Amino acid sequence: MHCKQCQMEKDATAFYGSNKTRCKECIKASVRANRLDKIDYYRQYDRQRAAQPHRMANNFAKSQAWRNEFPNRRRAQGLVAHAIRSGKLKKQPCWICGCNAVAHHPDYDRPLDVVWLCQPHHKQAHALVHTPHTGPQ
Repeated sequence: MHCKQCQMEKDATAFYGSNKTRCKECIKASVRANRLDKIDYYRQYDRQRAAQPHRMANNFAKSQAWRNEFPNRRRAQGLVAHAIRSGKLKKQPCWICGCNAVAHHPDYDRPLDVVWLCQPHHKQAHALVHTPHTGPQ
């Protein structure tokens, strides 16, 4: 397929299903440029949208429910944040790829014993822990 903006021939997977005239990369670049050109408008729009009562109530209810369901996780997060601020713990790059990382707790009962993982690897680590065992028994 041919992109009318960058004038390059690309595979069909490089185009969104709803727009076959411009490739995904050109559309993303246009969206970024438009947001930067009108940044004040979009910041105000985002603030107004986030302040809508149903959004605020929903976010608060979800976070409160999570805190009630997992108090040990919340406590561990708070202790890590305090340790970083006080200098007891130093942020490290991702243990796997070296990118910017977040603290992963293999055991929430040892809150300062963390593994530093980037967001994609952190998500994979949690998926591995919560996947039922399907191998030989």
